[in-house]
Amino acid sequence: MSSIFPGMDPYLEYPAFWSSFHTRLMVSIAESLEPQLGTQYYVEVESRTYQTDENDHELLIGIPDAIVFSRSGDDASREPVQSDREQSTVATQIRPEKVMIPMPVDVTERYLEVRETKSDRVITVIELLSPKNKRSGEGREAYAKKRRAILSSGTHLVELDLLRGPKPMEILGAHSEAPYRVLISRASQRPMADFYGISLQQSLPSFPIPLQGQDIEPIVELQLIFNHVFDRARYASRIDYQQPLPPPKLSESDRVWVAERLGSH
Repeated sequence: MSSIFPGMDPYLEYPAFWSSFHTRLMVSIAESLEPQLGTQYYVEVESRTYQTDENDHELLIGIPDAIVFSRSGDDASREPVQSDREQSTVATQIRPEKVMIPMPVDVTERYLEVRETKSDRVITVIELLSPKNKRSGEGREAYAKKRRAILSSGTHLVELDLLRGPKPMEILGAHSEAPYRVLISRASQRPMADFYGISLQQSLPSFPIPLQGQDIEPIVELQLIFNHVFDRARYASRIDYQQPLPPPKLSESDRVWVAERLGSH
């Protein structure tokens, strides 16, 4: 069953869906590229891990708990029986309260590398940005450093941004303020790059993956891949479209359009 939106479904930006959607989409893109590549290339699904705290709820919804709490019936949770003398002594003392401390949790993100078969040399890096990449802090700093390294090398970069917030990665000269973005940076054409600005009301584009020389470039049909992922993950039956959209706020025209879209389904 397809999404009620023509392109990206903004409800997938909820943390409860994003992590699994991120992984599913990247694996599906890799699977769509493999048959289009000559034997001189292959696609590798790579990962990087950030460490975050359990109190970062926006990142950790859907990640298994790292702390197992005692059941309410456990002996450790019961108050000891005290004599009258003990109670009078305790009443004059400060008693500790039970608190929790944030525990480190690993968050893993997937990205793709198109590599040369004989040498394993990375030809193209394909990234799908996550909230951790875009939010100020360790994740954004780490990704920005990697991005700079790629852009100063002979490796192509394909960067997908299917999150309306937070702050997008830096580009120069774009006239479109569309919330969703695809950037294709060919090593031989830098600093110029191809930029696709995608509104909430548009379908996701198809675009090429840069390779070496005159080799035929595979095409990512992003909307078809998205539809496949959406259907296989059964998001249509899992998303509650009665809930408000996740932030940021929509423009007035998008708000009216979304209201009409939701009202017709």
